[in-house]
Amino acid sequence: MADFNTSSFLYYFSSSPTDASGGVTSSNQPAEVFDINSDGDIDSTDYFFNTSYLYSGTTATINGSDYAVFSNGNDYFIPYDIAYDDLGAFTNPSTWTFNSVPENADVANCFLTGTRITTPSGETVVEDLRTGDLVTTADGRTVEVKWMARQTYRQFRNMALPEKHAPVCISAGALGHGLPHTDLYLTADHGMILDDMVVNASAMVNGDTIRFVPLSEMPSEFTYYHVETEHHDEILANGAASETFIDYVGRKGFDNYLEYLDLYGADRIIPEMNRLRVSAKRLLPPQLAQRLGAALAQNAA
Repeated sequence: MADFNTSSFLYYFSSSPTDASGGVTSSNQPAEVFDINSDGDIDSTDYFFNTSYLYSGTTATINGSDYAVFSNGNDYFIPYDIAYDDLGAFTNPSTWTFNSVPENADVANCFLTGTRITTPSGETVVEDLRTGDLVTTADGRTVEVKWMARQTYRQFRNMALPEKHAPVCISAGALGHGLPHTDLYLTADHGMILDDMVVNASAMVNGDTIRFVPLSEMPSEFTYYHVETEHHDEILANGAASETFIDYVGRKGFDNYLEYLDLYGADRIIPEMNRLRVSAKRLLPPQLAQRLGAALAQNAA
């Protein structure tokens, strides 16, 4: 995983990360958590806001999920994103459970990967985009966001998710020309624009620079976002050309479908862009397969 943005944090002052009995306050102040080795877990070198606020080696189980506790000494912070769980309603520490996890903490406040979408004012993390915002297409046009689709998955120890929900990670530079500029995580059927084709992420998997991420490596909760515009467009995700939402999968499957109905009253059909879609590895043109390093993986499949 890459660094990720948070919308809020809990704060308490104490001599120990496991003692919040002196009182907890909540603040809706956006900040960033830095995952130094980009492994998707929280480790002793990771920090919140700046390098003065390091991971304390302690997590707090709040409302059923684990959250990392960061500290600069006697000030303790638990960052979170209000879109997923509003911890502002859980400031009574008697309802928390503290856990000692010095390294590799798998926490809920670690899954906001923060795919960066190019807009006229610069890059914006996808979770911050809203209906009516403007994004920049690959050919330099400005288009309006019609809807931000959102789907959250939760993993439980006694109920495994199907692996079809596992994301594909396109490592920085794997598409050539330094793109994407940072690791890009997306669904297997999401299309990237390569050689004037729409290529599903799963068709590019080579087991190395482009790989499926096992669900066992994912946090207990993670969310996929889809950007819908008026047409089936090309936008830039971590600098690489990527498709916007196309209604192959009905909008009813998204968590916020009712929000779409409130906006527009009914579903609409989006015609697909006039490009060949490559939906399977065996359909990759040989030159593109070789360039992506997928030829070896294809032969082994």
